[in-house]
Amino acid sequence: AKANVGFAMNIAGTEVAKHAADILLMDDNFASIVVAVKWGRSIYASIQKFLQLQLTVNLVAVIITAVSAIGLQEAVLSPVQMLWINLVMDTLAALALATEPPSDELLERKPINKNDYIITLTMIKHIVGQAVYQLAVLLVFVFAGHKFLFDINHRQTQPNSILIFNGFEALGWNDQKKGHFGETYTVHAAYNFNVFMFMTWFNFFNCRILDDRLNIFHRMFKSTYLIVILVSILGLQVIFLTFLGPAIRVAQWGLGPASWALCVGFGMITW
Repeated sequence: AKANVGFAMNIAGTEVAKHAADILLMDDNFASIVVAVKWGRSIYASIQKFLQLQLTVNLVAVIITAVSAIGLQEAVLSPVQMLWINLVMDTLAALALATEPPSDELLERKPINKNDYIITLTMIKHIVGQAVYQLAVLLVFVFAGHKFLFDINHRQTQPNSILIFNGFEALGWNDQKKGHFGETYTVHAAYNFNVFMFMTWFNFFNCRILDDRLNIFHRMFKSTYLIVILVSILGLQVIFLTFLGPAIRVAQWGLGPASWALCVGFGMITW
């Protein structure tokens, strides 16, 4: 009487039970109840994982964009970069986190009250904690990156500029150098974009876990799709930043090996 989801046997069950039930067991096998519960909880958990990742990314992106726009009169992330981030978060992330197979551990969880929020207090703690760290890193990169990041001083057009993109006004729209690859956009922009993507990429692993367990790799290799998608995102990021610099508003040829290692290091700290 207290159940929110009712089961009924499709063959042996009465018509009244079939009409009243939410799920019909086509094979009249009680083992199917276990399978249905497992998949139902798996879908619910997958939605929570996706929300945990998505809300973290959105919170960080909105705040850093607003702060950089106010402080530097230009947003830290260009429209093309935001499109790539949204593609990763809205499409690839959903596929990655939703394709993990259900496990028997899901059956050990307590039932969820229909009035409970899908975003739990533990999820909020993880979202806020990750957002605070990522925002701190991005603020340092954006506002102080020109003072300590590799390659910036000798590869950007105006070494003393703190502007993220060295936009048209900073470069001088009538400058003869406009349009030359590597001179229109800066290494600084590549750093900002790359470190944000790597912090998000490493946070994929964190968002798979909805509780406070320390092993974020638990059952990760049970999902082939998850591994393929994560590797694909990493490969595409390397290609975009290395070969498509002006298209995504960063310096041509992106970053050097030491710079990539620095971005990876800040991303790994999210673990």
